[in-house]
Amino acid sequence: MELNALRAALLGLSAYKDLLGAPVVRDACNLLDHLNGKEGIEALEDYTDLFYDLRSDSYEGLGDWLWDWLRYNETPYSRLIDQGKSDPALENAARRDIDTLVLLAQTDCDRFIDAMKPLLGNEFAATLAGLPRWRAAAPFDFDSLTRFYREHGAGEFAKYRAFLWEDGMLVPVADPDCPHPEDLLGYEHQRGQVEQNTRLMMAGRQANNVLLFGDGGTGKSATVKSMLYLPGMEDLRLIEVEKENLTGMPDLIRSLAGRRQKFILFIDDLAFDQDDRTYSALKTILEGTLEKRPVNVCICATSNRRHLVRQTFSDRAGDEVDTFETISEKTALAERFGLRIPYLTMNKADYLALVDHLAARAGVDIPADRLHAQAMTWEIRHAGRTPRVARQFVSSLM
Repeated sequence: MELNALRAALLGLSAYKDLLGAPVVRDACNLLDHLNGKEGIEALEDYTDLFYDLRSDSYEGLGDWLWDWLRYNETPYSRLIDQGKSDPALENAARRDIDTLVLLAQTDCDRFIDAMKPLLGNEFAATLAGLPRWRAAAPFDFDSLTRFYREHGAGEFAKYRAFLWEDGMLVPVADPDCPHPEDLLGYEHQRGQVEQNTRLMMAGRQANNVLLFGDGGTGKSATVKSMLYLPGMEDLRLIEVEKENLTGMPDLIRSLAGRRQKFILFIDDLAFDQDDRTYSALKTILEGTLEKRPVNVCICATSNRRHLVRQTFSDRAGDEVDTFETISEKTALAERFGLRIPYLTMNKADYLALVDHLAARAGVDIPADRLHAQAMTWEIRHAGRTPRVARQFVSSLM
């Protein structure tokens, strides 16, 4: 395709019109515009801008950059495919746009440089000869892109598996701190309950909201996070929500409805004091709003408190006429979780068995009787027979 025809085709992008606002594509369009207008100096600046922007984002080719943009930005066509719908006009527009982008990615840099030569004086000959090149290739076509949308969706949920919900925005976590299931020891029954509930959601069925409560260091948070790495959970996404951001959760839940991915909204270390404003917000989110919770969303919370809300002696001996109602109101929030799973400290035998296992994995060579004596002394000083305490003890021996 001639460069002028390529310029005209890019101006006609419709299904992927947002792409024209991206710096790299804007550089390419400006380059074609200035070549068409016989403006050599400006075209040279556009060419170097394009190379700079590609390398700034660590791309060796324009096609590589386009392939990532097309996969990881939501567009009308990607949403259409993700939802399994049909729109012939949109499909035809998307095919035409992708064919144009393939031609742009495959255009060799020498064609741009050769077009600049007659527009610049001889003093630019050495500059043009020494211009860097980017790779001219298209690692995609319309069919491969459509197949990607069907299998993975599009946008940030196709690129990342974990997110933070902060101030009404999703912040991707490229390298989440999530343990693999094989790294977790003990509490198999509890983890099995969380896994079974999560697999219900993965199968498209309504899952329960889950509260994991009990002693610190027992692996409540690790249990939830480890769901990402179980087989068959490829479409699972984990979104961590701080308690301060609970009031924005209804908007988040609405935005997730209807997507192919399944979502755990994770609230870690949840607890409320009296008159906490976010208490009522979460109570309504869990159960009590007119809106139905999407089947692809469930809430998992962890807490060191069984009932989540701090109770005081004044609750039991206060000046309210019906003290029972006061206490019932305090415990009502936890009861709105359909699945409540206790995590208690391990018994002595299980704790020492875990110490033995971790010590063997770490290559610690200490006689069992001495190892166990030291482990019990460590446990007394660190308040609890938990996996966290066991790991800390074994780490102290290395």
